[in-house]
Amino acid sequence: MNIEYKINSSVSTDQFIELLCESTLGERRPIDNRECMEGMVRNSNLMVTAWLGEKLIGIARSITDFHYACYLSDLAVHKNHQKKGIGKKLQVITQEQLKPQCKLILVAAPEANSYYEHIGFTNNQRCWILDREGNISS
Repeated sequence: MNIEYKINSSVSTDQFIELLCESTLGERRPIDNRECMEGMVRNSNLMVTAWLGEKLIGIARSITDFHYACYLSDLAVHKNHQKKGIGKKLQVITQEQLKPQCKLILVAAPEANSYYEHIGFTNNQRCWILDREGNISS
């Protein structure tokens, strides 16, 4: 298996949606909202991808300033290629693009907590989320 890893290579919205559907991440992303999915791909400023020939089989999609914080928004690997180190390699390459002080931050699905802890992440209870329909109170 000759997997090629690329940094900021072009990924179409269709390729992104297909990969999410072929991984467990499709269940937790708005794959039926094409405008949202297009925006997710277009506005990411760091994408590390894994390719098997012309087929996208993995992605680490991030938004970062490269110096202080990198939010790893999506980490997806095709179901047929999971547990082969591809996800870990995508994260390693992502981290290599960042300055030494830059933290890699992500929100994990509960069933993935043990995976992230196993590869060296620490759990941080200080994350807060305001859903779009929520309002900031005075």
